[in-house]
Amino acid sequence: MKNTCILHVEDDENDILLLRLAFKDAGIDNPLRHVTDGEEAIRYLAGIPPFGDRKEFPLPGLVLLDLKLPRKSGFEVLEWIREQPALKQVPVVVFCSWAGKSDVEQASKLGSDALILKPMDVHKYREFARRLKTLWLA
Repeated sequence: MKNTCILHVEDDENDILLLRLAFKDAGIDNPLRHVTDGEEAIRYLAGIPPFGDRKEFPLPGLVLLDLKLPRKSGFEVLEWIREQPALKQVPVVVFCSWAGKSDVEQASKLGSDALILKPMDVHKYREFARRLKTLWLA
């Protein structure tokens, strides 16, 4: 998946910045696109304007998806992704601050490829980015 686009669905600006910095430190040069709510994620993935230009907004090879999002939850986005024939094979990693047992079960049932808790500090974000590079982007 080298050089494939990564879609990060996250509404917290601090988490967006931390991930961007961690990617840079880990040497991940894949294009990273961010959307900040569930409806925007669906519009991006469906190519609905303003995301209609696939050169500027390519389909991702990996989705990092928060669960707690405005407008549509991460679960709703995940369910929508898995209903789309063109997106069924795109890996979706649920990347959230907290997940109870029921969240883990629901994410798995809806077809997530993994559920990873967000790191609590910059060093752990770097470690996450390095593991992501090895496991999902190699």
